[in-house]
Amino acid sequence: MNMTNLLAGLCLAAITATASAAETFKVCADPLNPPYSSKNLDGFENKIAAMFAKELGQALEYTWFPQRIGFIRNTLMAPLNDNEVDSKTFKCDVVMNVPAGSDMALTTRPYYRSTYVLLVAKGRGWDDIGNANQLIGLPPQRQEALKIAMFDRGPGTVWLQKNGLLEQGIPYQSMSGDDENNIAMQIDQDFKAKKIDMVILWGPMAAYVSSQSPKGSYTMIPMQSTPGMAFEFSMAMGVRNGDKARKAVLDRLIEAKAHEINDIISGYNIPLLTLPKAVAHDDDAAH
Repeated sequence: MNMTNLLAGLCLAAITATASAAETFKVCADPLNPPYSSKNLDGFENKIAAMFAKELGQALEYTWFPQRIGFIRNTLMAPLNDNEVDSKTFKCDVVMNVPAGSDMALTTRPYYRSTYVLLVAKGRGWDDIGNANQLIGLPPQRQEALKIAMFDRGPGTVWLQKNGLLEQGIPYQSMSGDDENNIAMQIDQDFKAKKIDMVILWGPMAAYVSSQSPKGSYTMIPMQSTPGMAFEFSMAMGVRNGDKARKAVLDRLIEAKAHEINDIISGYNIPLLTLPKAVAHDDDAAH
């Protein structure tokens, strides 16, 4: 056993010693949100949560709630019993995927970093596009033919507006409230129905859309961040503000199981970027 593995083993032993086996690893999650989570437990959040629970010797339990406005309030911050406002027992304790440094929760060290991409369906007249900036210089007739999905929030819409392409955008809600399709599922359906030909989409969701069609059906082009317009973000886990002990346990697990976490996420073909060193080694840093 090399020194790195020895230290990782000692770290995990210390974590397990401080976490009671009688406790439950309680996760707040969306029941239909591929590729993140689902009641079928086939999302990458599900797999990471299962690995963490096993390492801690705890039972894994989910509180299911759609990922929309009010998610944190109705899960992480919600008392186990609705009539006990001052209860110290909550419905769940960990949100597996939040932006690093989010003010909605106390966030762990980041465990992956991805980017928005321009996802382009092949064979529809756009196979010559290899960079998003090419859309800006297209002749007016080709620009008018663009069918590009855009959301009510997010850097993709800001980019379209900045570059005079807002009129070519087909609007979508970031949180649809649809109980049968999350946004990635809806985008997949509309690509197949040829309602849209391209979209600027967050990497994990773009990877899911691509995975639902034969290999080679899409071109995935990473968007390039510029001053004042970021497309790359580090993601972390979230616990309640003030829950520093739980955050510390998760931070140690994220560090000790970094390779396994990376393998899980890579299995979904999500575009991954290297975590900045300043972020990767600073528990309180944000992207």
